[in-house]
Amino acid sequence: MPSLRTALLQSSGRPGAVAENLKALDEAAARAADAGARLLVAPELFLTGYAIGDAVPELAEPAAGPGSEAIAEIAVHHGLAVLYGYPERDGERIFNASQLIGPDGVRLANYRKTHLFGCFEQEWFTPGEQTVVQADLDGIRIGLLICYDVEFPENVRAHALAGTDLLLVPTAQMHPFQFVAESVVPVRAFESQMYVAYVNRTGPEGEFEFVGLSCLAGPDGVVRTRAGRGEELVIGEVDPEFLAASRAANPYLADRRPGLYGSLA
Repeated sequence: MPSLRTALLQSSGRPGAVAENLKALDEAAARAADAGARLLVAPELFLTGYAIGDAVPELAEPAAGPGSEAIAEIAVHHGLAVLYGYPERDGERIFNASQLIGPDGVRLANYRKTHLFGCFEQEWFTPGEQTVVQADLDGIRIGLLICYDVEFPENVRAHALAGTDLLLVPTAQMHPFQFVAESVVPVRAFESQMYVAYVNRTGPEGEFEFVGLSCLAGPDGVVRTRAGRGEELVIGEVDPEFLAASRAANPYLADRRPGLYGSLA
């Protein structure tokens, strides 16, 4: 099975300017497709911006809303799948969500962030209740989390037990927590034997300072590609043959003793 070439878009776009963010995503998709990527991953709340304050209700839209339709057109035009973050409206509730749209424009998966970080998120968003959301792309089982979710090892292990090969984590990771991008994410990839694509915003945005450092980490804990602190598109390979060999050589999942872990719940 061939590798899945994956592009990570490290950008904050322009908060509150959906049309401009869609244009930036289209431009990144063109560059990613030219480089042979089959998947483009954008950061948390990329469609609208993160630091949008009380504009959240105004900018929130359903999973099948106009933003998803525009991104489906981008995916089809460039022949690659796109994962993006957005505020999802479902009746009176609003979720911090991410959605994966396939290269044929079909909505493959939608995930609602289960662990909300800080006062801003807890004020405006409802936490999701489904830990494991997955989809298949080119023979790779893809799982979705968002930012703070990946800092809970239980979430990533749940994905490992459900067969996730590549975990996509759009994020808005800010100063002074850059150690998450630098250290925690590669460890998560190793301990649960999967690839993890952690895709961050960058630079100042409202009261926040995003640190960049987006990365694709492999099941051996080695980072395949990493961005710096500025706007950047980086590309890495998700190799299913290497993943299978790593899982065969690493006994973490086989050596688990679930009967001892009941107190964790």
